[in-house]
Amino acid sequence: MTSAAGAASLHLMSPTYTPYDGSSPLFAIGLSPLDPQFWFEPDDNLGPELTEKRRLVAEHGDEVLRAERDTDDAQREVLERMVLTLTTRHPHIYRRDGNRIHLAGHTVDLADETILPLHRAGLLVQDDLVIMRRGENGWRLAAAFLAFPSSWELSQKFGKVMDEVHAPVPGFEGGSRNAELINRMFDRLQPGHPVRRMNWSINWRHALYHPQSLPAETVEVVPARDAVIRVERQTLTKLPVCGDILFTIRIYLDPLAAILAEPDAQRLGAGMADQLERLTIDEAKYKGVHRKRAELLMHLRQIQTPPVRPEGPPSGADENGTNALL
Repeated sequence: MTSAAGAASLHLMSPTYTPYDGSSPLFAIGLSPLDPQFWFEPDDNLGPELTEKRRLVAEHGDEVLRAERDTDDAQREVLERMVLTLTTRHPHIYRRDGNRIHLAGHTVDLADETILPLHRAGLLVQDDLVIMRRGENGWRLAAAFLAFPSSWELSQKFGKVMDEVHAPVPGFEGGSRNAELINRMFDRLQPGHPVRRMNWSINWRHALYHPQSLPAETVEVVPARDAVIRVERQTLTKLPVCGDILFTIRIYLDPLAAILAEPDAQRLGAGMADQLERLTIDEAKYKGVHRKRAELLMHLRQIQTPPVRPEGPPSGADENGTNALL
């Protein structure tokens, strides 16, 4: 999505969230209350990521943007609530001029009826937006602007209820305790009381648009040190007028090398290794790490032992210190 220079600068950034340290175990629901004023968290990558969103819609169409015909009112409610929140909470980023919002080098015409309200809303934030609607069979995916999917395709999930959406996830299939908990949580969610959860996985390329996992033969040749940790900040908000739920997904890509360059790299690496080690075979396969787990663990465990310094003067900084292990 970025130039080589942009990608390089992105790689040097410290992680925004570190759920892989053990604070957000994999395959756990892990909901926590969300302060509504922190619904969205635009950062310095807002402009480039909005450019990428526009490109993806132009190139992939309904593979990233779909909506049931009777969701227009819900989409408008989403757009109105987002505009109010963003212009109030982040006025230094979002400047409103009549029906136009100017932000990070982009302009969104709020009155542009040639595109869906959800399309307009999705061009305001880095997050993906998914509207869930309650029907006779449960909560289903009724509309979505999904530009940055994490190994799933909108065409395969659109219109399906939660049990079907989560069918491939070990321990979350229909009838499981986790599936029941999620449906119950959706039913009990109240307006004004949004919730948040974190999720993470391991990718083998630096790409926000990631609808499919890479082929096994491609993954095999990628060194563990080149892994990219894909962090998802997810929120759930009950819309007070229509009663639908807006599910947002914000993606952060943290190169493993950048994580292990952090001052607390030992703690982060150990936490990640502990979680990977606890995965069952089915869970590891679902996360795409079963073939690379041993290599990843060896790489992560390396940083737990400080490097041994020679008794004499060091011959060069590159032969000592943490950087030699990255």
